[in-house]
Amino acid sequence: MASTGNEQLSRDWALAQDQEDPLSRFREQFHIPSQGDLHRPTLASSTSEPPSTPSIYLCGNSLGLQPRRTASLINTFLTQWRTKGVKGHFVPHSDSPLPPFLHIDDAAASLMAPLVGALPSEVAVMGTLTGNLHLLLSSFYRPSLDKSGRYKILLEGKAFPSDHFAIESQIAHWGLDPAKAMVLLEPRDPEVPVLETEEICRTIDAHKDELALVLLPGIQFYTGQYFDMQTITRYAHERGVLVGWDCAHAAGNVELKLHEWDVDFAAWCTYKYMNSGPGAMAALFVHERFGKVDMDGEGRLYHPRLSGWWGDDKSGRFAMTNKFNPRPGAAGFQLSNPSALDLAAVLSSLQIFNETTMAELRARSLRLTHFLEALLDNMTKNGRDDFTIITPRNPEARGAQISIRLKPGLLDPVLEYLDEKGAIIDERKPDVIRVAPAPLYNTFADVWDFCEIFRQACDRALRR
Repeated sequence: MASTGNEQLSRDWALAQDQEDPLSRFREQFHIPSQGDLHRPTLASSTSEPPSTPSIYLCGNSLGLQPRRTASLINTFLTQWRTKGVKGHFVPHSDSPLPPFLHIDDAAASLMAPLVGALPSEVAVMGTLTGNLHLLLSSFYRPSLDKSGRYKILLEGKAFPSDHFAIESQIAHWGLDPAKAMVLLEPRDPEVPVLETEEICRTIDAHKDELALVLLPGIQFYTGQYFDMQTITRYAHERGVLVGWDCAHAAGNVELKLHEWDVDFAAWCTYKYMNSGPGAMAALFVHERFGKVDMDGEGRLYHPRLSGWWGDDKSGRFAMTNKFNPRPGAAGFQLSNPSALDLAAVLSSLQIFNETTMAELRARSLRLTHFLEALLDNMTKNGRDDFTIITPRNPEARGAQISIRLKPGLLDPVLEYLDEKGAIIDERKPDVIRVAPAPLYNTFADVWDFCEIFRQACDRALRR
């Protein structure tokens, strides 16, 4: 592929990087689907089926791959449940890597916290992403109903649909008009669909006396843009506006510092870069200042939230007094008994993350995406004009994802060829593909091989 003579664009160079990088060892801890696995109409392979080469899986931004240890931890849970029944909630076992069911959510929160730059007390592993967003909005969105004060929410015009729906319905729940209460950020140039920090800050200023809340994604799902979370949070706070972040595409992808950046609240899923399985249990962050529980003469004072028994103080949870005594921190925002089966899968991935650091993973990710960008740019330098990169070119302003916009009519034939050759990516109609080298299991060779197949796919599509 590298026709420029630049050694750093060759497959040999890619293989050398994989050989030298100590983080390459993590790839062996994941199941990489083979091309035969992907195209076979059955789960089981035939004994006569020849060995198949691994797929080029660059779709961790949509669904992460399964860690090899997941099956073992789930089987441990099943054994714990099978042999102990209800006692599995309370009895620790010297030969089990899992805590009793009663404490498994706390164990997950402790492992999750360093991945998002939080105190363990600021994280709860619970629920689902949109459900958690609703819980957090019910707590942090307290609008002025007569519109004399703050009642608007700032979000992006191309927010992930579930976020848009959640905000819209929360506004309507208060009896307000979403069309008037939603402030939508739009890029200045639709051909370059990024939202500059300066423009976001100007919009905050334009609505500062009416804004109750800013809710933005840490990383934008369509373009892969990484927002300047620290600057935006500080700017909004200086104008008295609360700030929440949807970190679905940021958690496990970039180095977050939610506590240090003074973020008010955040939510994320765990099935993308965190590799916990489809629809796996999500997580949320609540800054410690909102998790305080203070005693007074009448009882306890705490930040308002929807409540459930799993947010009740653990020491008296089974006393059944119906007097809510909230746990301090994000744990007090929990509602229901979490699925220990689900949490076993979450823990299997969190254990791997805790064998390295997000700083190390981010450094590897920057190198992988730079290599991907360089290979794509090399194609355009050699005369290709059938695609453009819409992800920010500044490496610090993007995560592990590069979004590529194809010329009209190319998407379907390109996708067909990529799939045929075992290159798995994600698309957003009508013309964008999203390519995401996940630093835990993707390689420089994966990136090189994808670009070669992508070049062939574009060539074939143009010949049709």
